Amino acid sequence: MLHGGGPGASGVSNYGRNIDVLAQSCRVIVPDMPGYGRSSKHVDHSDPFGYLADSIRGLLDHMGIDTAHLVGNSYGGAAALRLALDTPHRAGKLVLMGPGGIGTTRGLPTEGLKALLSYYGGDGPNRAKLASFIRTYLVYDGAAVPDDLIDLRYQASLDPEVVANPPLQRPSGLRTLWRMDLTRDRRLRTLPNRTLVLWGRDDKVNRPAGGPLLLNLMPNAELVMTSHTGHWMQWERAELFNQLVTEFLSPESRLAVS
Repeated sequence: MLHGGGPGASGVSNYGRNIDVLAQSCRVIVPDMPGYGRSSKHVDHSDPFGYLADSIRGLLDHMGIDTAHLVGNSYGGAAALRLALDTPHRAGKLVLMGPGGIGTTRGLPTEGLKALLSYYGGDGPNRAKLASFIRTYLVYDGAAVPDDLIDLRYQASLDPEVVANPPLQRPSGLRTLWRMDLTRDRRLRTLPNRTLVLWGRDDKVNRPAGGPLLLNLMPNAELVMTSHTGHWMQWERAELFNQLVTEFLSPESRLAVS
């Protein structure tokens, strides 16, 4: 399970409402992505999704895992999709929730993405800025986000290595921008992996139009979009998310594309 790229993110903070349920039917591995939590803080900004994919593949190698289902939100969704594009035999099924890198060259950045990318700029990180980002852009109902989650993310966002070199940055040039739009990758149209795309209709970070775009580009995709849901479907709609993912990853899944 690969988490998103917001300030202070980690595997446990992103998937705290999902891990125990999914672990009842699957072996669940929830790493901190490079640049976050307890993982190393270096990220190759010239090809970030490729670097993340290499890192996750290296983790699988280290653990002796040949193939794994990949569940990714936002930044983690882009990493999962890039890993599958580069090495489809290493990925089983994909579950992508509001993934990054979808149509990013086809429109200007969203207000949510601009807020995310500017967190470490200006007067630097502060709790009020993070609370505003999470409650305004990450979720549909900001009042539902508890203060302790804000506090946890804020403390994690203050890591000196991260402040000095944030893992998620604006693309440094056209080549990087193009690499970061996975819908420009011709391999997407022939990707064999069965994929469940989940998108909140009220996502303010990655445009919900990315859902139908992926559905039309990928040969083995299913799409579920939900109302009154923002960028954090696995947290906002945890019960529905857990049901959908458990069913999809089941060998007898009725959701899986035949």
